[in-house]
Amino acid sequence: MVQKLPRWRLIMFALGQFGWSLGSWSVGNALNFFYMPPEKAGTGALFPTFIFQGAVLGIATIIGLINAGGRIWDAITDPIIANMSDRSRSKFGKRRIFLAIAAIPTALFAFLVFVPVADGSTQSGMTINAIWLAVTMFLYYIFITMYCTPYNSLIAELGHTPNERLNIATAISITWALGFAIGNQAYSLIPVAKTLFSVDQTRAFQIVLGIFELIAAMCMLLPVLFIDEKKYAETHASDQGIIASVVSTFKNTNFRWFVFSDLPYWIALNFIQMGITYYVITLLGLDETLPSFLMLILFVLSFVFYIPINIISKKLGKKPVLTAAFAIFAFVFLLTFFFGWLPLPNTAQAYLVIILASLPIAIFGILPNAIVADIADAHGIETGVYQAGIFYGARTFMMKMGISVANFLFPSILLLGKSPENPLGIRISALAAVAFCLLGMILFLKYNEKDVLKVLSKKEQLSKEELKEINT
Repeated sequence: MVQKLPRWRLIMFALGQFGWSLGSWSVGNALNFFYMPPEKAGTGALFPTFIFQGAVLGIATIIGLINAGGRIWDAITDPIIANMSDRSRSKFGKRRIFLAIAAIPTALFAFLVFVPVADGSTQSGMTINAIWLAVTMFLYYIFITMYCTPYNSLIAELGHTPNERLNIATAISITWALGFAIGNQAYSLIPVAKTLFSVDQTRAFQIVLGIFELIAAMCMLLPVLFIDEKKYAETHASDQGIIASVVSTFKNTNFRWFVFSDLPYWIALNFIQMGITYYVITLLGLDETLPSFLMLILFVLSFVFYIPINIISKKLGKKPVLTAAFAIFAFVFLLTFFFGWLPLPNTAQAYLVIILASLPIAIFGILPNAIVADIADAHGIETGVYQAGIFYGARTFMMKMGISVANFLFPSILLLGKSPENPLGIRISALAAVAFCLLGMILFLKYNEKDVLKVLSKKEQLSKEELKEINT
């Protein structure tokens, strides 16, 4: 019989999430900041030009196309790697072997994405940098998928009841938020690095990211060292091929409604992650170091909410809590649209939105992973086919498709205006996020949590009866 994961090993597992959260922060949040930097009145762009920043085919940008293309590639590899890990029979651990292979390359390529190799002042230099960016991003996405999909699959296998899975999801949400918050300190650490190393703005930013990626790689290796799947994970090797696995997964009605609602959420979330510097610096005219501090506040407040969300979700259910998060998130973006126009000091407007956003960010950080774990386990009970990897792979496929859409749309919308004199594109991005949040909420209302929990309760009852027979 598998053992319950000890608390200290749960911490080691959760620190893996901290590692990939910190390691992936740069590519997920700072790409536009570095390659299509925001402009501040009187000082211009924060970084020199490395790649062409104008419109391509009238509606797209080079950075948007590369970013979206990388995410689509990432989404395609998700179910493939998920199926590989489901079918793995490695003696080292069916999930752990993937984590061991992917940890260091993930951090390495996340850093190299921000190290352009040519002078961007010439057309040939911009072309070389665009090719370099595309190659390093595509390699990064292969390895981050190889790490994250098997890692997330362990939530369902290390947690043996809905409450255990919720506790694991809460723990990794805390470490994800910690990694995200520390990553966002990159903005405020740029001047520190400039002073300490006597370098320019670009090199200072690269030094900060390099330190982050080194820490990330070490933390990503902790689950490899301390999680013994044979002892703590309830694993079932699957014989299904990738097509059969994907078809089986999407035949699950509750999973379909969940992932369809997850898609617009990730579009909205990435709008605020990519847009925070534009909303604060351009719309409100505040200092470029403030976004780092705001993200730190967001983390601290979200951290405060984690335990109450865990408790409330166990009492009320995950569905009503996540539905409320969609509504609150939509309101947050609506306020962002009116930045600079609200009857409040500009600094107060920024703090107000961050405070309000902390609650839905905390909810979305915990509950989706727990919901997928519940659905995957219930599916295994009903069908006899346990394939947590493909469920998380399919979920991350939809997630990354949402991120791809956001990465394509956001810089394209910025073409409508991203300067203090013409911020139209920035405002429209916030309004679009409102619509995506409302769409996600409507779709998620179709998810039937009661049906899933009814199936899981049968397993818990059987487990109690088996334990009773052993004791007698």
